[in-house]
Amino acid sequence: MNQTIETMLNHRSIRKFKNTPLSNEQIETIVKSAQMASTSSYIQAYTIIGVKNKEKKETLAKLAGNQPYVANNGHFFIFCADLYRHYLAGDLEGVKVEDSIQSTEKFIVSVVDASLAAQNATIAAESLNLGICYIGGLRNNILEVSELLKLPPYVIPLFGLAVGVPENLSDQKPRLPLENIYQEEEYIQNKEHYISQLKDYNTTVSSYYEQRTGGKRKDHWTEQMASMLSEPKRMHMKEFLEKKGLNKT
Repeated sequence: MNQTIETMLNHRSIRKFKNTPLSNEQIETIVKSAQMASTSSYIQAYTIIGVKNKEKKETLAKLAGNQPYVANNGHFFIFCADLYRHYLAGDLEGVKVEDSIQSTEKFIVSVVDASLAAQNATIAAESLNLGICYIGGLRNNILEVSELLKLPPYVIPLFGLAVGVPENLSDQKPRLPLENIYQEEEYIQNKEHYISQLKDYNTTVSSYYEQRTGGKRKDHWTEQMASMLSEPKRMHMKEFLEKKGLNKT
């Protein structure tokens, strides 16, 4: 096992950082690493916005659901799906590209591109002994976030990435068993098999919470998922995307 794989296998979310700003060199290294992620057809359909300003971070923290680690970190990156520069490329070349940009396919491409870049950024940060935490809560108030960042048409904020020197290392949550995630040749549609695996995983997760909280918490993974999915959230997303000119066709 090499150092890169050890870094990935050691991943955990960090929600408390020391008051140590990232250096410009660290920021540049992380962004350059993000840029080297694979990208569909060389489209590079994302933009990364770094936020240093304390007041802006505090505003973003409130918009994300009052998450303190959005305000208190070494640097806050926001990964945006971005097809605006591609609109400009069409304009520059005198070619109408709006139909493609507004398609579901290109929206998917932009989200995938941004996500791949973000994971490269994460691995780079963790290899520098920094901690990270992804922040999907920015989509709670996505319109306000978009206005705060002055995002043009065809650009949306997908998620944030809080990065910094960890105050302490959090526990590593147990993942689903490999055999539940990885399949070969085809999807194994065996309900009883899946239910059995999920019950085993519930036992693992319940034990993790029980040890972590001294017996105060013993909930199961399927219990968490069922509760979370029982009520649709962020139902404003479709309307927002269409107003931004994305995912319309």
